[in-house]
Amino acid sequence: MNVIRTPQARCRAAMARCDITPPVGIYHRMWGAAMHDRATGVHRPLRATLLWTEPVDPSHGQAQIVASLDHCILDRQELHRIRESIQQQTGVPYENILIALTHTHGAGWMSRTRSDLPGGELLGPYLDALIAKMGSLARDAQQRVAPASFVYLFGRCDLAAHRDYFDAERKRFVCGFNPAGRADDTLLIAKISDAAGNTIGTVVNYACHPTTLAWDNTLISPDWVGAMQEVIEQDEGGLCLFLQGASGDLGPREGFVGDPAVADRNGKQVGYATLSTLATAPPPGTEYRYAGPVISGTAIGTWRHEPISDAERLAIERWQWDTLVVELPYRLDLPTIDQTTRERDHWLAEETLARESNDETRVRDCRAQVEQRTRQLNRLSHLTPGPSYPLTVQLGWVGEAIWVFVPGELYQVLQTTLRQRFAPHPLFVTTLTNDWQPGYIPPACSFGYEIYQEVIAATAPGASEILIESISRKLQRWITDQTS
Repeated sequence: MNVIRTPQARCRAAMARCDITPPVGIYHRMWGAAMHDRATGVHRPLRATLLWTEPVDPSHGQAQIVASLDHCILDRQELHRIRESIQQQTGVPYENILIALTHTHGAGWMSRTRSDLPGGELLGPYLDALIAKMGSLARDAQQRVAPASFVYLFGRCDLAAHRDYFDAERKRFVCGFNPAGRADDTLLIAKISDAAGNTIGTVVNYACHPTTLAWDNTLISPDWVGAMQEVIEQDEGGLCLFLQGASGDLGPREGFVGDPAVADRNGKQVGYATLSTLATAPPPGTEYRYAGPVISGTAIGTWRHEPISDAERLAIERWQWDTLVVELPYRLDLPTIDQTTRERDHWLAEETLARESNDETRVRDCRAQVEQRTRQLNRLSHLTPGPSYPLTVQLGWVGEAIWVFVPGELYQVLQTTLRQRFAPHPLFVTTLTNDWQPGYIPPACSFGYEIYQEVIAATAPGASEILIESISRKLQRWITDQTS
């Protein structure tokens, strides 16, 4: 082997960003155990970062927009309105607009269904302003699109840890750090440069729940994602766009705390790991080739970065996107809306009794139970009628990398399996895209243990496996068509 090729892409691109921080005092409660409702301040600003891409040759396809928002979850109608706003401002087809969420739990739950709660009066105006901002942001990027090069890099970071821990004393699973659990540490990066070699931005794809900050935190926060972006942007320049991977069973080793300094420390860990990997990036449009020996004290083997061939240049200009709808069966024991409503009413009554008794611990527990049922009602009301949920997957092939965008929350097995099957192609997996329904989609092996993600899942055992196989077959057909 006398040549080392780093996967790359050539296209046209631009990046843009805006501040989307909600006002202090807005409804902020995200955790069942939280005792506050309103945000009391801001740890770091929330931001929207947008990447506009389009093929070198317009005849090869249309523009694709990927926007990453520092939010945990947004209701389907809000994501729909954001996409409509971008479409109206830019003319890009609705289906080509991908809105991904970083999933920071420090942002709070921005849902109009919470408008009657303390701080809820600020939700509607905030969301309306967010929708308008996203249209303007996309138009700004559209006006600055120019030739760009992508260099794809693989790194490692061990912030993420398995989060299904068996509490042997209480004989139950809890959602927390599991020192013995396996965690995917893959850090997938795209370094984007303009024709002059200047950095446009960095895409970071990593799977780890932004749950450093939990119920004791009352500040609006991007969690660890904010500090990560700051570290990268200060060193590399340009903007950093974060894409949340399949992190359904992954979270930070140190998490569920109230101290923002811990979130910043976690973010720096990912940021410095990214910078370490970026330091290995070759010049775009080159390969590392053995150049022969030079006689010194001994024969020294030399290597040089050399321009890639014309045929390889065509390969890195590949541009292909498609939509795949996968029917995922619902679980047979899915709770009904009536059943969940009765349970919620029960816990509301229990909360009232606890308040009358001044039992703060009991109040916290009852509030958590009410919150769980409220969210279950929200999930159930958004599920598509019928025996299965039609999950819309967006697939892209940009140069020598595969991009996969899915709604909901998937376990790490989705990305590890796809990356293994389609190596050596870099394969980006982004969850919580264009919808957070149907919620968690755990693998079949995790059912039956009363693990949190499985308990609240709407899809049946086997749904994750169906999704993996469906995506794999679609991508394999792409490869077959390309080589035939």
